Amino acid sequence: MAISFKVNHPITADQFIGLLESSTLGERRPIHDRDCMEGVVSNSNLIVSAWDNSVLVGIARSVTDFHYACYLSDLAVHGNYQRSGIGKRLQALTQEHLGPLCKLILIAAPAANSYYGEIGYTHNDRCWVLDPGATIGD
Repeated sequence: MAISFKVNHPITADQFIGLLESSTLGERRPIHDRDCMEGVVSNSNLIVSAWDNSVLVGIARSVTDFHYACYLSDLAVHGNYQRSGIGKRLQALTQEHLGPLCKLILIAAPAANSYYGEIGYTHNDRCWVLDPGATIGD
């Protein structure tokens, strides 16, 4: 298996949705909202992707300022390609495109929670989420 890795290579919403469906991330993303998925892909400013010929098999999709913080929004690897080092390589290539002081930040899927600690991330329990439709109180 010869996997190629690309940075900011064009990805269609259909390719992205297909990858999410073939990984565990599809169940936690609004894959049936095409407008949302198109916006997700087109508004990310750092996408590292893994390809098996013309098939998208992995993605590290981030929003970043490249200097201080990089939010790794999606890390997905096709189920048939998992446990082959693709996810680690996607993260390493993401890091290579960031400044030396830039932190890589993510919210782990429940099934992947222990994975990140094993590869060098530190746990931070101070994440807060404001859901759509919620109001900020006084």
